[in-house]
Amino acid sequence: METKKEIRKRALAERARLKKEERERACVLVTERILGHQWFYGAESILGFAGFGSEIDTSELLKEALRTGKRLYLPRVEGEIMNFYRVRSLGDLISGYKGILEPLPGTEAYEYSHENAQRTLMLMPGAAFDGMRGRLGYGKGFYDKYLADKPALQLRTIAIGFRCQMVEEIPMEERDIRPCQVICC
Repeated sequence: METKKEIRKRALAERARLKKEERERACVLVTERILGHQWFYGAESILGFAGFGSEIDTSELLKEALRTGKRLYLPRVEGEIMNFYRVRSLGDLISGYKGILEPLPGTEAYEYSHENAQRTLMLMPGAAFDGMRGRLGYGKGFYDKYLADKPALQLRTIAIGFRCQMVEEIPMEERDIRPCQVICC
């Protein structure tokens, strides 16, 4: 079996090779699947991410979350820790960790609780995914660390990406947290 590092390298190379038309079509399909998902429809809060580099473009998802009155939170990395902060306009984002767009400092943090977890949808990026809901991030474990102290299956999580990022199997470790669903187009 390939190592995580080998899988990550191969999946990211495949993603980087996508043609512009393939990328745009897949982004539209993923966006439609999420916007039509009952978890998005029923969510009061969205923990999203600003697509970076060759990742899925999430801008339409984020705009729709704001347009429909959902509370939108995006990640900001501070040292080795990632937390989610309120975004009221996509124009308020600044370049942060590795150039990824992040919320401004001093904005409202997402407060996890059992009550709001059932009305929150988290969208997760990744380098690779498998059919058993395995997700391989970029190697720092930010999402795994964030979710580690949240009671299992309370926060609804969907990992999104391109079909070319699907692999046969990701070697999962005890600290790796599987999303509730994986959507790749």
